[in-house]
Amino acid sequence: MPEYAPLDLPEDPKLAGNITHFARALRRAGLPIGPGRVIDAIRAVEAAGFTEKRDFYWTLHACFVNRPEHRVVFAQIFRLYWRDPRYLEHMMSYMIPAVRGVQEDRKAQSAEKRAAEALLDGAEAPDFNEDKPESEDATEVEIDASLTMSSQERLRSLDFEQMSTAEMAAAKRMLAKLNLPVPPIRSRRAKSSLTGRRVDAARSLRAAMRQGGEMHKIALQEPRPRWPNLVVLCDISGSMSQYSRVVLHFLHAVANAKGAGWAKVHAFTFGTRLTNITRHLKHRDVDAALAAAGAEAQDWEGGTRIGQCLESFNRDWSRRVMGQGAVVLLITDGLDRDDPDALARHMERLHLSSRRLIWLNPLLRWEGFAPKAQGIRAMLPHVDSFRAGHSIASLEDLALSLSRPEDMGEKDRLMRLIGV
Repeated sequence: MPEYAPLDLPEDPKLAGNITHFARALRRAGLPIGPGRVIDAIRAVEAAGFTEKRDFYWTLHACFVNRPEHRVVFAQIFRLYWRDPRYLEHMMSYMIPAVRGVQEDRKAQSAEKRAAEALLDGAEAPDFNEDKPESEDATEVEIDASLTMSSQERLRSLDFEQMSTAEMAAAKRMLAKLNLPVPPIRSRRAKSSLTGRRVDAARSLRAAMRQGGEMHKIALQEPRPRWPNLVVLCDISGSMSQYSRVVLHFLHAVANAKGAGWAKVHAFTFGTRLTNITRHLKHRDVDAALAAAGAEAQDWEGGTRIGQCLESFNRDWSRRVMGQGAVVLLITDGLDRDDPDALARHMERLHLSSRRLIWLNPLLRWEGFAPKAQGIRAMLPHVDSFRAGHSIASLEDLALSLSRPEDMGEKDRLMRLIGV
């Protein structure tokens, strides 16, 4: 264990106390921060100074952030704690959304609600004016929540992007229990059955030969059921990272569920390149599985090249994993700047190779969504179903749509908007 020399702190160490409280808020938001890092941060600020905001930001960033997924949370908590003079009003508005009139009427940005909860939930700022008497005129506010919907029902419809740390943990527990059933495929192979409608001639003749050629009973057979493969192509670019992590958590539960009905589950991530993470999903521990998948996929929260990644999948993996009527789940927002004609060709080939192609797009959570982007217009005609994928309720609807091949989701409505 490293040993630290005594810190030369002033008599009224307000800055050290604020850094400690800031680190406590980061730890509540999910960053692995211990006392050693707090001491390192105080020493680093002492050495680098804090006259420039940029230098102060990157000094604390170097001490507290060591994973790409922690950058957004750190940035939001830093802005709320050190920069925004009205951060408390914004945070209270996120924690009690029914109160209006004080805060600005806008939606929380990425990880902002998580940052707000970390700063408010038991992480009170240090009080350096201990001798100041408390006000006797404090007003106690009571909120009647008897008519609000249950926390579980609210969690089902809540956007993954706006979930707090506790809500995200509860959502993952709910997704771990969610099934993704699929109806079996009628195969050409048959199995013996007492109530089948087809005569098993070979089995009947073999039984008759054992009886001296007399046929006492006719053997029957029925088609043997066969389950398809599930192939998931998940976008992990910057605009999809939060949704992708939740979907991969759900996919891990599907891949390890016994009797789920799928023959095999294959998972691929793509941003600027295609990565096969199927073998990592075999880990029983979901955290170890996603950590291994994130270590192999080097393009987390990067750019997006959907067309090139689909071309790589069609060329290198399609014949390996798409046999026997595979169902394909494509999770992406469709925001691609490559050639739309090439993207349409690769999507058409993927559609022809799959038994059913379902596109989950988080952008469908907006009521006024329209297929204006070139990538979306190029991909939409080549999918069987176009659905939202931003909440637990949307994933539950996906499980129901798999049993209804005629369910096209929002495809028909959006195809009419683009005039097709």
